Amino acid sequence: MKKILIPTDFSKYADEAIEVGAQIAKKNGSEIILIHMLELPGQMNDAITGATSIPEVMLFKRKAEETLKSIKNRPYLNGIKITEVVRLDGAYQGINNYIKHNHMDLIIMGSHGSAGINEIIIGSNTEKVVRQSETPVLVIKNKVNEFNVQNIVFASDFSKDIKKPFQKVLDFNKLFESKLKLVMICTPNSFKSTTAARKIVSDFVSDFDMPEYTFEIHNESNIEKGILNYADEKNADLIALCTHGRTGLSHFFTGSISEDLVNHATKPVLTFKI
Repeated sequence: MKKILIPTDFSKYADEAIEVGAQIAKKNGSEIILIHMLELPGQMNDAITGATSIPEVMLFKRKAEETLKSIKNRPYLNGIKITEVVRLDGAYQGINNYIKHNHMDLIIMGSHGSAGINEIIIGSNTEKVVRQSETPVLVIKNKVNEFNVQNIVFASDFSKDIKKPFQKVLDFNKLFESKLKLVMICTPNSFKSTTAARKIVSDFVSDFDMPEYTFEIHNESNIEKGILNYADEKNADLIALCTHGRTGLSHFFTGSISEDLVNHATKPVLTFKI
């Protein structure tokens, strides 16, 4: 894990992500890239192409660069290689473009979640990154004084398309020497017998050099609720799962378990795109 990207809007949620990123970077000798997307009003976007407000745009950019430098000097970041990046772009679009042109091993984002009509209509930049990023995304929902991941809950249906991202789960688990708890959530619409579920997981893990792990079936009315309840029951420090990255009408009608968890979980959530 050489490079960790942490987008910041200078909010307390972003600061909480930076603090976690510092702990991971020190543990693994990683570089942190702090990136701020300077979203400009429409008239200022026009200014970039020739109007008279360019000095004002540059003032905002300079202020953002100064703020990033002040973050870089925080004591908990001492000893970590920090790169500061300011881009004139929309938050999600800019982050996505940066990822496409620069290899990152992990993205860490803070999120306060959303609910009700805001969740349906506007969502959040964190959710959009979770949905589309080819790089694993760690979402921090609350302040974490010590990011000591002793218990990781990985929830899945353990289908064949999960195998590639699952290796990244094992790599993350190895980094923290965590206890890995595999769980299959069975709902009324996706019921499997205990025998069938154990066979699926046994076949799945046979392709990997597995650490010590446990596997359980958890019955619940829906998958999201099942994952959250199981994670609480097992006192998990981290919830890990894979996302299909649905977009458009498919996403609107079927929803995304990963995005729902990003919104509603209080524990950190680590997602891997299939």
